Amino acid sequence: MILRCIGRLLATALACAALVASAQAQEYPTRPIKVVIAFPPGGPTDFVGRLLADKLKDLLGEPVIIENKAGASGAIGANEVAKSTPDGHTLFLTTSGAVTITPNLRADTPYDTLRDFAPISRVVNVNEILVVRPELGVNSAKDLAAMAKAKPGALAFASTGVGSPPHLALELFQDAAGVKFVHVPYRGAAPAITDLLGGQVIAMFADAPVLLPHITAGKLTPIGIAAAQRNPALPNAPTLAEQDYANMIVDNWYGLLAPAKTPPAVIAKLNRAIHVALSDPVLKDKLEKVGAVPAPSTPEEFHAFLGEEITRWGKVIREKGIKEE
Repeated sequence: MILRCIGRLLATALACAALVASAQAQEYPTRPIKVVIAFPPGGPTDFVGRLLADKLKDLLGEPVIIENKAGASGAIGANEVAKSTPDGHTLFLTTSGAVTITPNLRADTPYDTLRDFAPISRVVNVNEILVVRPELGVNSAKDLAAMAKAKPGALAFASTGVGSPPHLALELFQDAAGVKFVHVPYRGAAPAITDLLGGQVIAMFADAPVLLPHITAGKLTPIGIAAAQRNPALPNAPTLAEQDYANMIVDNWYGLLAPAKTPPAVIAKLNRAIHVALSDPVLKDKLEKVGAVPAPSTPEEFHAFLGEEITRWGKVIREKGIKEE
């Protein structure tokens, strides 16, 4: 009898919980949603975020406001969201850096990605593209590797900063090709590209959206993409895997996170909205034209992916002795 009563109480509690979760999903959102981006306005993450926010506003019925919180390799914006009320009204649109690389670079990172965030969905993959100036006469990654082998440790190779995805792509390429460049880290893509165009460095990896305008203008030549597949915006540019360089997948993906303990029903509603938004042909076309490939996932898939990325980049950072400047 007692066990039967306990069973009924548990069943009632579960039913109540399900009703509460359903009510939360139906009511959410109840006010404007803030999406924090850990970069200044005008960059590729901001561009993708604003396109997505405009679509989510229509799907969720409330304004979706972008708030730019740059600094500390993404840690400032990430920490603000991690400590926000977990009700789905403060979200984090992040690149791989803030949540899978920065925690491996900085012992004082004030958050734990897998503990302090609730994954919603991956949003896009942003390939790292290897580029050189056309006048260099280099038409493939193998040509560049041959130049590096002829002058070991002498050719300057730019990155967007120590521990950035372009820097990690360089480290993997050096291992895959058996070469050594002089790594020249810059504070962001703009100064690195300026020096590449000016001939101060010989090559660089960078995110597709920041390189595409220069590639389209004929100022830079793409000689390899660090991805499993070719980028739709650059159908003639081969992947590095096609050129026999294995383990060369370095996507600077963007994904949407909420604070931990955000109700599962709210996460599910946001996930559905992301999938609907990214299936819109107009939005998909706008993203692909700047080199961002839609890549929605389930929350569970995104959680597993985050764990894999943290482990993968932690291993590279430790093996290469990479230290934040």
